[in-house]
Amino acid sequence: MKPTQSQEQTPDKTQPGREERFVSGVIQQCQQDKGLAARLRRADNPATEYQSWELLAAYGIDLEYEQQRLPFVTVAAVIGKTKPERNGALRLGQALATCYEDGHESSLAKTRLRRLLACHDLPELCRILRPLFSLIDSKVSRPLDYTRLLKQLRRFPFNAQQIKAQWAQEFYGQPLSVDAEERFE
Repeated sequence: MKPTQSQEQTPDKTQPGREERFVSGVIQQCQQDKGLAARLRRADNPATEYQSWELLAAYGIDLEYEQQRLPFVTVAAVIGKTKPERNGALRLGQALATCYEDGHESSLAKTRLRRLLACHDLPELCRILRPLFSLIDSKVSRPLDYTRLLKQLRRFPFNAQQIKAQWAQEFYGQPLSVDAEERFE
């Protein structure tokens, strides 16, 4: 039976997005293949990023374009390092505040947030995120929401101010408005 025109135009809401498929696939593959997890950990360095390219190419990511490649490399590397069992629910701003006893009142946490918010482009952002991920992994027991993070990193070149505002709101514990949350998705 051929779908009607309205059925063809209405996307199936149950289909996971590209980011969700990537994150769940990488988590699953890292659990099954320790060699892949080790290569992804090494891909955290720009000089050895090529270690992740086989995986990225398998997901259809254009390796020639840094703007497309960097978000996926960054998230794959952190998954390889942290070895989560599943995608988490912890947002980046929340995780950063959770790293410190005083939470968002900590001057060191605020300094790290300000440095994150001062990033001007995607390569700088990914470079600044690497040590933050190590800090978060050492201090926080809950996994990050890697799918949301990947979406934010992919949108950063086009909507940097909005993404930075989301991280600040998460850090300071201010919930996003329903409108802002809908715009993000």
